[in-house]
Amino acid sequence: MSEILRSAQNDRVRGVSNLATEAVALQFGSRVMTVSETIAAISTPPGEGAIAMVRVSGANAIEIADQIFRGKEKPSRFASHVQHLGEIFSVENRLIDQAVLSIHRTPASYTGEDLVEISCHGGTLVTAKVLEACLHAGARAARPGEFTERAFLNGKMDLTQAEAVIDLIRARTDLALRSATEQLEGRLGDQIRKIRDELVALLAHINASIDFPEEGIAPDEGEALCARLDAIREGIAALLATAHQGRVLREGVRVVIYGATNAGKSSLLNRLLGYDRVIVSDTHGTTRDTIEETVNLDGVPIRLLDTAGLRPSESELESKGIARTEKSLQLADLRLQIADCNAPKPPHFNSQRLSEFNGRPEDDSNKIVVLNKSDLPEDNEWRNFPALRISCLTGEGLPQLQKEILARIRQQNLRAESAVTINTRHRDCLRRALESCDRARSALGQGISQEYVAVDLDQGLRAVGEVIGVVDVEQILDSVFNQFCIGK
Repeated sequence: MSEILRSAQNDRVRGVSNLATEAVALQFGSRVMTVSETIAAISTPPGEGAIAMVRVSGANAIEIADQIFRGKEKPSRFASHVQHLGEIFSVENRLIDQAVLSIHRTPASYTGEDLVEISCHGGTLVTAKVLEACLHAGARAARPGEFTERAFLNGKMDLTQAEAVIDLIRARTDLALRSATEQLEGRLGDQIRKIRDELVALLAHINASIDFPEEGIAPDEGEALCARLDAIREGIAALLATAHQGRVLREGVRVVIYGATNAGKSSLLNRLLGYDRVIVSDTHGTTRDTIEETVNLDGVPIRLLDTAGLRPSESELESKGIARTEKSLQLADLRLQIADCNAPKPPHFNSQRLSEFNGRPEDDSNKIVVLNKSDLPEDNEWRNFPALRISCLTGEGLPQLQKEILARIRQQNLRAESAVTINTRHRDCLRRALESCDRARSALGQGISQEYVAVDLDQGLRAVGEVIGVVDVEQILDSVFNQFCIGK
């Protein structure tokens, strides 16, 4: 094997044993897990409720259940995935609660280990006592995300599916829920694995032709080789194009309401939310801080920000509020500039924008001008002015404004039929993968030795594998030697 490839591959072999831990660290934080430890945690939200669940996972989970549970028979004799009624006792033999317990035997459990689920009454104290009994019987308190971390390390899911668990929990709209569900089912992981398999096959073919010329393995050349690589690059680019949509689904679209004082910004926020979130007053400059709330529009989470009115001010407190308005506008996905159509047009309204206050130009491509108080006579200065006219008092024009907001968002390629999206970590991995593939493509076009092409593809393969938490040099070796004839 060429020295360049041998060095690159040796580096990979040295890193393979630590890869899973490194990949998990991207989502769960850097740490080393001792798989022999048994962990326990309360899996339901804190507070009072009808039912709470305590989970125990690990090699000693069933043994711990035998110590604290009393029923018709010991949990170690239970059939898997069957609930049994009994009582939970502390290690001091004190009754804690009546509960339902089920055993989920390895490997058919969420974590891939022996898993015990205890459903007790949902009081804060009783739940804490059940957990305390598990800990005294030999378990340790689980870290955040550790049950899902073990599921990943035990091969029950890939990294994209593990990340989908938290997306599913945090989903605030139907579209975000659908995206998380499809990712949890493995749709994104399947697309990544397809790209990775194509990279493995291409890299293995090039390596085999370089290292074993006597086998007569002729590499694809010219257009054929470039076409295979171009198809891979297109697949990566297509996933990268979903990054913005993924951010929107997970974080929401930042829609900033701004304008002169007393134009109706807070009234508009209350109307879009459907309830009175902000106190409304005729006094100018009452909003001194940025107020944020989320509303669901047609499956899209909208983060509405009500801001301090933009005007020259000598008040230190109001000036700080205006500074926050300016910052919010810089980060906005969509801006709603609102004005009072019953009053004369503010001076320089056509150019009344962020640049008046910080000297920087403003991009108008994602701005909607809204004229409020359409229930009152319109001042002559607004005649034929192109804007959406609404009344926060009567609700007139609000449906049209909501439709326009959604239309502007959909111009940014947010589509309900395209639910699979990548997150920030995926984007970083795929960006590095695409850069490596681009270098390999450039090398091919320049006629550079295929050894250098192989090194670039190897780096791209590692980056793609990081998305799902898999980088396995053995797969490349298997693909290489599968091209040999039997007996070699």
